[in-house]
Amino acid sequence: MKFFLSLLLFVCTGFAVNAQSTYTVTGKVLSAETGQPLQGASVFAQNTTIGTATDADGNYTIYLPNGGYDLVVTFTGHNSESRRVTTGNEENRNVNFQLKQKEKEMVDVTVVASSEVKDGWEKYGSFFLDNFIGKTANSKDCTIKNPEILKFFFSKRKNRLKVTAAEPLLIENKALGYTIKYALDSFTHEYATEVSLYAGFPLFEEMPPANNEQLAQWAANRQAAYQGSILHFMRGVYNKDLKEQGFEIQFVIKNNDNETAIKVKDFYGALNYQRDDSAQTVTIRPNQLNVGVIYSKEKPAKGFTEANPEEPKEFQFSVVTFQPNESITIEQNGYYYDQNDLAISAYWTWHKVADLLPYDYKPVVN
Repeated sequence: MKFFLSLLLFVCTGFAVNAQSTYTVTGKVLSAETGQPLQGASVFAQNTTIGTATDADGNYTIYLPNGGYDLVVTFTGHNSESRRVTTGNEENRNVNFQLKQKEKEMVDVTVVASSEVKDGWEKYGSFFLDNFIGKTANSKDCTIKNPEILKFFFSKRKNRLKVTAAEPLLIENKALGYTIKYALDSFTHEYATEVSLYAGFPLFEEMPPANNEQLAQWAANRQAAYQGSILHFMRGVYNKDLKEQGFEIQFVIKNNDNETAIKVKDFYGALNYQRDDSAQTVTIRPNQLNVGVIYSKEKPAKGFTEANPEEPKEFQFSVVTFQPNESITIEQNGYYYDQNDLAISAYWTWHKVADLLPYDYKPVVN
């Protein structure tokens, strides 16, 4: 099998129903240099539609559906900061931030300025869109409204493309009905391995529909994007209903250039599934590092099959690769951590920002 690896530092999730459906996080945002409050700082749960701004004293209050999130704070001219918050931990209900100014970053940018590509958007814009927004049907209805803020750097020595943005990208997704403010931390593409990695902090906003027909179309498109996604899979693991949701797992054993898929009968035993009811989390550490995920309720997209003719055509097949001796913890809304400990390959890498859903998305229950 041929895999295109892409480390996804974000996931989308729905969430389970509980008696208490929300929790509150409060705190203060200050300047690290002066200790003064930062008024108007943006505070949001990344990959959600939930955000707020600090008041004149730097205070904020945010209400979150049960589950786990990366709580992100951004302020013009300062480095962004994030903290993990969760339903099951009362200690992180008050979270304060001290943001540092970007002076050191400006020095770093000056050092690498010699590798900045003039007319970078004209030269690499289409390539960036294909590997960041994606090449699915939904990507055709996605537009970056402020591409002029992107800076492109190419290193001949490393044969690497790096893309940065000093401000959040404004992405209009007319296929799913979202406007996304995406604080891009970085995008890199290694030409030697054909691997693209990107990281950042997306905040979603619902677009107002023109009519009920458009609203219904958005709902259908969102449901389609959800089905078979890593969001859907993580919920299935948490709720222990993978088979009912259409998923199977296998272990992929790699030996030099050969790969063997081994069927798994007891999904949860093979994943070493452990549930912590007090923390409302599930921890998994599979017996093998490479976990193949089959979604049998839908075939792969036509574009993916054409680009990857050696991949299965009757079902969607993805691979989740764990770090040695590392587990991940899954929250009830499907958020998992540490997200850097997983690499995603095969079909799930076909779906990028154009198919991204917020954590607080609720799928239609049939």
